[in-house]
Amino acid sequence: MTGQTNPLSEDEAIKERSRFLRGTIVESLADAATGAVAADDAKLLKFHGTYQQDDRDLRNERHKQKLEPLHSFLIRLRMTGGICSPEQWLQLDKLARKYANASLRITTRQTFQFHGVFKRNLKATIAGINHALLNTIGACGDINRNVVCHNNPYLSPIHEEVYEWAKHLSDFFLPKTRAYYEVWLDEKPVAGIPPEEEPFYGKTFLPRKFKIGVAMPPYNDIDVFAQDLGLIAIVEKDKLVGFNVAVGGGMGTTHGDKATYPRLGEVIGFCLPEQLLAVAEQIVGIQRDFGDRGIRKHARFKYTLDDRGTEWFKDELAARLGFELASPRPYAFTESGDRAGWVKDKQGRWHLTLCILSGRIKDTEETAWLTGLRKIAKIHDGDFRLTASQNLIIANVGKSNKPKIQALLKEHRIPVPDDWSALRLHAISCVAFPTCGLAMAESERFLPGLLDRLEPLLKKAGLDQQTIQLRVTGCPNGCARPYLGEIALVGKSPGRYNLYLGAGFVGERLNKLYKESLTEDEIIAELAPLIGRYGIERLKDEPFGDFLIRANIVAEVRVGREFHDAPQQTIVG
Repeated sequence: MTGQTNPLSEDEAIKERSRFLRGTIVESLADAATGAVAADDAKLLKFHGTYQQDDRDLRNERHKQKLEPLHSFLIRLRMTGGICSPEQWLQLDKLARKYANASLRITTRQTFQFHGVFKRNLKATIAGINHALLNTIGACGDINRNVVCHNNPYLSPIHEEVYEWAKHLSDFFLPKTRAYYEVWLDEKPVAGIPPEEEPFYGKTFLPRKFKIGVAMPPYNDIDVFAQDLGLIAIVEKDKLVGFNVAVGGGMGTTHGDKATYPRLGEVIGFCLPEQLLAVAEQIVGIQRDFGDRGIRKHARFKYTLDDRGTEWFKDELAARLGFELASPRPYAFTESGDRAGWVKDKQGRWHLTLCILSGRIKDTEETAWLTGLRKIAKIHDGDFRLTASQNLIIANVGKSNKPKIQALLKEHRIPVPDDWSALRLHAISCVAFPTCGLAMAESERFLPGLLDRLEPLLKKAGLDQQTIQLRVTGCPNGCARPYLGEIALVGKSPGRYNLYLGAGFVGERLNKLYKESLTEDEIIAELAPLIGRYGIERLKDEPFGDFLIRANIVAEVRVGREFHDAPQQTIVG
């Protein structure tokens, strides 16, 4: 805690006395008198990959009946780069139907979440995940989270090598405590031996969450500049020669609090592959030692960098490494999001990207997503890959299996999105109501109706196949990376959203607040003329966000500290 000036927060005290994340979780799970766990244990459970929640649709009615909230738990997996086998898919599907709400949800960090797991089923669900040779360790909490990575095998032969480095990073930052195995898998501690040390994290782990992502130009499909540590793979002559290092990205902010803001990562240098783990260790170590442990809203790595300065950080990093990073290598991002539909690679294998609105895989009257993908998993001879845009790649499909998979898709009414609008293909949302305790407005349940109203406007303007990045969130905390949306709606209160516009198409520029506290009708009324103008006035290949800047509709924002203060410009003509 070098340089700590504020009094330590209560969260730090909880971690300090937790005996390396054990707390009284075992006792809380055994307490049948309540569906909740003790308050301290609820915070520690995040390190184990689970959040305590309650059904906010039922909260008021249960309060009237003098019942406690209907508590349940979100379980998030640690799944580097979002890759799983068909066997693992089938196990997760089984758990979803037995213990959760009969759905799997793909998150923007390339992993799965279960929702609606009751406390009595929590241990069995997590044990079942481990039975599939997956786990939930460090998927939440003040620790390095799931490492996201470019994982599209049809785009480059280098992707497997890049993915392996992402796995090395994920494994390197796993906590060493055996608490997880004792609580969920009944591992017995050795009598007389005190809880082990955490050689890297220490008793209090990190000041806040830390996110790492690996991108491979020209595809910024993981929003690399939104990561605390973003790594840009540099390929020269079909060989991975190293990584450009970007630091200090992060999306969260708070309505009305100008001391909080989203920030883009800045590229500070280049490292060789063999230097990568040492570089990452020292970067995370600097945040461990200098991050604010007194004010949690100020505890993310982006604020450590802005408070102390990038030059201070580079000097500190060089001193710890014993060498300076090399100058960044040239690179260019030209694409973001996912390419939908079937693609054949050079080895003759097929890959199908399915677009799944909000990443929610469940059976409905319209589409039997869960059942259909279960049947596909039973015959699939490749693997499944989750994307940071909440989509799914059925990857490495053999020639003989392709027609079988196509038949199953048709049987279960699963759309191969050839006729979807580009807006729908690239839309992202968080969960929000009814389970997220931070939600101020709907998000996942709001998105389909919003798309139904926006798509006719785009079609009328001749833009139905023009990719526009749309992000919708229920609060300003940054899930679904809203501040990188060319159009973004951030929940302000029930039924009302702040409208942000003008982010860069490939994630190189933040957006800007355009109008506050709009209803759905007001959102459509504001966007309709802008979409109409874009259809008429856009330059060749000009993204929507770039048009909004060029037309002086919103100000350009590239620096986090200018996110709130950049002047609103006047709409011209």
